[in-house]
Amino acid sequence: MRTGLRITAYAAAVAAAFTAAYGVGTSVDSVSTPAAHSERNEHGERNEHGGKGHEDTGSGTGTTSTPAGLASTSHGYTLDLRTPRAKAGTRTDLRFTITEESSGAPLKTYAKEHGKELHLILASRDLTTYRHLHPVRAADGTWSVPATLPEAGDHRVFADFRPARAEEKVTLGADLAVTGAYAPDDLPPARATAKAGDGYEVRLTGTPAPGEPRELTLRVLRDGKPVTDLQPYLGAYGHLVALRAGDLAYLHVHPNGEPGDGSTKPGPAVSFTTTAPSAGAYRLFLDFRHEGKVRTAAFTVRTPHAH
Repeated sequence: MRTGLRITAYAAAVAAAFTAAYGVGTSVDSVSTPAAHSERNEHGERNEHGGKGHEDTGSGTGTTSTPAGLASTSHGYTLDLRTPRAKAGTRTDLRFTITEESSGAPLKTYAKEHGKELHLILASRDLTTYRHLHPVRAADGTWSVPATLPEAGDHRVFADFRPARAEEKVTLGADLAVTGAYAPDDLPPARATAKAGDGYEVRLTGTPAPGEPRELTLRVLRDGKPVTDLQPYLGAYGHLVALRAGDLAYLHVHPNGEPGDGSTKPGPAVSFTTTAPSAGAYRLFLDFRHEGKVRTAAFTVRTPHAH
């Protein structure tokens, strides 16, 4: 079955999606992520990528225009980050709970989305560092995951989850300070090609239209040749996270089509139908899996004001 993009509950008023790249150039961009990681998480446990659901995560209810991830409390839940500080270049065990406001107790029951109970996105405020992590939950409801962040500065952590028996997903955000010598980087320029290490590159094409759905296509190549055997990662051939420059409003989208639907090919192209929530600059992070490793390609895109 072909599935169109089902977006993070980003709010009905903003059409809840992200747009294609506007005015991109032709040079190469990169992002500070691990160049590739195997299908075992940082605890040495194997990541299971089950499920075909392609609903996206978010904290919108359809009754507010507030983008997801800007608040640490929403929908009756609070992200309590127990390790609000880390040291640049040093492995840190990030610990946190999702607390139920009604009882003050940690949430212990979750519905799995894309094979996981919770997805943790971590990004620097200048959008040059990005991590997509899968923490482990202890019996008392405390989540933990190791991470090593390369540069000092302000970071943002996003917890992306759906409580058991809840119909809506929730995205909560909290600030993480990384200590050390700090000089913020400028937002990388808008470019149409991004490297992902080991000869991989991703080419971005698409025409933006704020307030109007348009198709965005990301084409994966290795050593200049199209990759036609992408492997499913969390139930899809590609996952796209977009963060708005300035406030890091969060948007998680999934591709048009899914593995096994009879029409979606395993590369080289992965397409998304997208609409901009607002004009401005965004940073896109595409995760894809090939030969057992997950890689990330990053792009800066700019959307124009609606005419």
